[in-house]
Amino acid sequence: MIKREEVYKIGKLGKTHGVSGEISFLLDDDVFDRTDADYLILDIDGILVPFFIDSYRFKTDSNVLMKFDGIDTQERARELTGCDVYFPREHADDNDDSISWAELVGYSLIDNHGGKVIGEIASIDDTTINILFELTTGKLIPASEELITQIDTKKQQIYINLPEGILEL
Repeated sequence: MIKREEVYKIGKLGKTHGVSGEISFLLDDDVFDRTDADYLILDIDGILVPFFIDSYRFKTDSNVLMKFDGIDTQERARELTGCDVYFPREHADDNDDSISWAELVGYSLIDNHGGKVIGEIASIDDTTINILFELTTGKLIPASEELITQIDTKKQQIYINLPEGILEL
């Protein structure tokens, strides 16, 4: 059984395309630029299920037309519409230098001054020029690369030098 901590979200399936089982895949991550995988993991009714990739082609930078093995009709593809798509961390963790923001969801944020755990990253807010970590507590922390001192992909921890007083905001 696939566990949530073993994967990270990379997008969502949209509407079907054509009659042969292709489906639109809206990417939130550049994982296909960094690594290859034989399968992706779909969240189907709360259960993480692997689907092997038959083929895919980019429509735009963030929209892929995906064809999964065994999904050969528009009706079968329609059943997958709206599913969140995840990528296995084990295939992405090979290179710490090219880790994406999306991969950091679920990591613990640790203050370098004292080693105190600040919280767990629930999501990444990249809607503005200043990227923010949104913690499970609702607190927003700057995700500036200048503040991050270390990322431990094995322990899923990020060490950060926080500006004085930011936790009190």
